[in-house]
Amino acid sequence: MNALLLAAAAATTAASDLPQDYTHVMPLSVNGKPSVVQLQLPRDAYLNARSASLNDLRVFDARGTPQPFTLRQPDAVPGTSHRALPVRTFPLMAERADAPLAGLEVSTATDGRVLSVRLPGHQGTASGTGRAQERLAGLVLDLRQEGKQEPPTIDALHFTLPPGRNTYTGQVLLEASDDLKHWDTIGVAELSWLANASAETLANDKLEFPARPMRYARLGWRSGEPLSFASISAQSPVHTPAAAPVESLLLQAQPGRDPRDLQYKMPAGVAPRRVGLQIDSGNMVLPAMLGNYVEVRRTGQFRFEPAMSTTFYRLEKDGKARLSDDITAPAGMGERWVLRFDQPPPVKPALRISWVPATLVFVAGGTPPYTLAVGRDKAPWAARDISEVAPGFTPAELRTLDRATAGAAQEQLEALSNAAKQASADNSAAQSRLMILWGVLVLGVAVVAGMVWRLLRQAGASST
Repeated sequence: MNALLLAAAAATTAASDLPQDYTHVMPLSVNGKPSVVQLQLPRDAYLNARSASLNDLRVFDARGTPQPFTLRQPDAVPGTSHRALPVRTFPLMAERADAPLAGLEVSTATDGRVLSVRLPGHQGTASGTGRAQERLAGLVLDLRQEGKQEPPTIDALHFTLPPGRNTYTGQVLLEASDDLKHWDTIGVAELSWLANASAETLANDKLEFPARPMRYARLGWRSGEPLSFASISAQSPVHTPAAAPVESLLLQAQPGRDPRDLQYKMPAGVAPRRVGLQIDSGNMVLPAMLGNYVEVRRTGQFRFEPAMSTTFYRLEKDGKARLSDDITAPAGMGERWVLRFDQPPPVKPALRISWVPATLVFVAGGTPPYTLAVGRDKAPWAARDISEVAPGFTPAELRTLDRATAGAAQEQLEALSNAAKQASADNSAAQSRLMILWGVLVLGVAVVAGMVWRLLRQAGASST
């Protein structure tokens, strides 16, 4: 027994785990000299893996030494977009363009909406009545949105030149207020529009600042001519839920065991999260059950075992197609997925599967360059816990790790040939085991039949 254990241990120790043992390799590019690197696991890794849990995934350095790695689900990072909000603008008129803008006389409605605004002692219009001609000295902006009680959150103002003007330069100062009495300085910006002989314009037309709620704003000029802009819009940030990266694949239909069935072969390395039917044209409603075939013991027959039912459709209305949404994929379905329809389907649509690719985090040790290898039957699980790959790294640091890039998958013909031979050997062994089993069964039946025959003879002899 001890000798057998030692032999088994020696065989395990001597087992090869080198890049050439895998059917596909992908070169990895790493910039600089980072200690720990992240990589969104490429599509080729999933399509060539031999295990849904990616047991046969490895990272090697230039000398073929395995590098520690782990697999993580990508972190959800929310995105930010902007929507433009209208701004009501009120000019501040004065005898001098550089007149101070303090002490505004403001008329507001009961809901806080600005009706008029002017500097003390000034008419607030450009046409003087017995006064010297007044000029624009500043602008008051009413940022409140109709029907909204709370002030909008703003992080930029966008300016548009008046018609017929394509050049301008001026430095503006922005202040904000909640009551039109107390003002806080928000920011200063140089606004400029430059045009060439071809009427091409280079513009710096935004004043950006940290996002904050704003009811009212006041715009003054530090340099340049005060200008009545054609329009001013407020930019309000909109935070959207994180959209995880998604990979998708179309699986072509194959005939099933029943005329109502279509079969789809799932790549061994893919565990889909969602699934849908690719119906490209026409009006079609297809109720179906999604499941697989299960072998019935002792008979060698197969029966369909449904996992869920749904309805796929494509309907055109007013020139637009309405399509059924993808559904959550059931787990543990195996390699062959089956769609059973109420009747033989008129077309053979492809099955669309999608999944969220994992993030590979590995130690950039050893000797670069590095290689990602995949495609080996019965490979043991090699991924480690994140604490063994990036010890002491915070979640924020993990999100900002340097990124590697993967090249196209390269086939290794020798490994592919060995895999095919192993599959053939496994199939022959399975057939041999089946023949031995049938032989044992036949022999057992023969023995039982012989015993029955002898019992019947003995019973006949005793009766005579």
